[in-house]
Amino acid sequence: MNARVTVVGLGLAGSEAAFQLAERGIRVAAWEMRPSVPTPAHRTANCAELVCSNSFRSAEFTTGPGLLKAELRAARSIILRIADQHRLPAGSAFAVDRDRFSAAVTEAIAAHPNIDIRREEFTDWDGAAAEGPVLVATGPLTSDRLFDRIRAALGSRECSFFDAIAPRVMAESVDYSKGFWASRYGKGDGVDYFNCPMTRPEYEAFWEALRGAEIIKPHIPGEERIRFFEGCLPVEEMARRGSETLLYGPLKPVGLDRRARAIVQLRKDNREGTILGMVGFQTCLTYPEQKRIFRMIPALANATFAQLGSIHLNRYIHAPSCLDATLGLRSLPGIFFAGQISGVEGYIESCATGLAASIHIARLIAGLPPMPFPRETAIGALCHYVSDPTRAGNFQPQNINYGILGGDPRRPRETRAAQALELLNEYLCAAEPASQAV
Repeated sequence: MNARVTVVGLGLAGSEAAFQLAERGIRVAAWEMRPSVPTPAHRTANCAELVCSNSFRSAEFTTGPGLLKAELRAARSIILRIADQHRLPAGSAFAVDRDRFSAAVTEAIAAHPNIDIRREEFTDWDGAAAEGPVLVATGPLTSDRLFDRIRAALGSRECSFFDAIAPRVMAESVDYSKGFWASRYGKGDGVDYFNCPMTRPEYEAFWEALRGAEIIKPHIPGEERIRFFEGCLPVEEMARRGSETLLYGPLKPVGLDRRARAIVQLRKDNREGTILGMVGFQTCLTYPEQKRIFRMIPALANATFAQLGSIHLNRYIHAPSCLDATLGLRSLPGIFFAGQISGVEGYIESCATGLAASIHIARLIAGLPPMPFPRETAIGALCHYVSDPTRAGNFQPQNINYGILGGDPRRPRETRAAQALELLNEYLCAAEPASQAV
């Protein structure tokens, strides 16, 4: 096979797509600008680095994230295979040792004989397209030069929101006498999180401090206010929405200890447990304010932070106006988008669109007609969501959930999930050219 595919970006979507294409005997030129061109959020040059947290969200089959993971395993996702190998105890959630995970993905990509990694910024869209299909999977932190090129080619407006990263704490600095180990409702191993309770006076003082704290105030020309992704709000933004907002969010005591007014959860960030992540504590607070306010949590009074929270701009294309259900551009055949730049939100969602794009590209190279995923599958629902022209008026990033899954919403989730897997397996058998199958 002489075709060559250009994959731009080796995050979760690009890494998945590059590996899937290479496994199908297709040569891949994989571009990753790090470390020569850094981003505001990445710490390493590894492929598939997990920036915001180490959680892939729910592992339960009847949830959207759980179903999507099941589909990815059925489709032999390299990302899920490696994630399973580096999974950490996290109750009903799916968390990984983020450093070992990204190192293992990097090793798998670098070792594949059909993948040529190029550590430099990609800008020659036209030159790459002349040699074969191009998959843009640069994520929300796409370089300015490439994003300007994309915007000029699509003629559509830029979409963006601000995202935040949660702090991580050195485990040795936590006061374990001021909390307890447990998982919500006893799920998982039952002791997967360290819980930091607060009394009513302690929480009220903490809430007041959050409301009045100094934050980083980024600005986009033409925007009157800072826009956040509603599914991942900074803690201080939640605090400003009411005194009880946090109590129904990341600080809820339900399923842990109803005697506490609020509970902050810490989750292991690595296998050794030397670093603990503050669950749901994305923040835009200045560094001094983070130290001052988060040390108001009794168990963290003397906390040493391995990494403080931060804010960065996430950009994505206005996908409904330019993508079709195969994630290809309607106006430029052979150009595909996947990952967060396409308008999905989340780690596994990015992985899923990378896998979907790789199958569509393989079919294109084999001379086969387009064949979108069924909408009743989680992968198909994501692809349809970002390409649906009816959403063009108010397009916002989306995580996987049963609200966007096709099929009869009145049917039990167990039934819909089982049907989704059955349809996915039928699709994979029909969509994959026999000579290309993994």
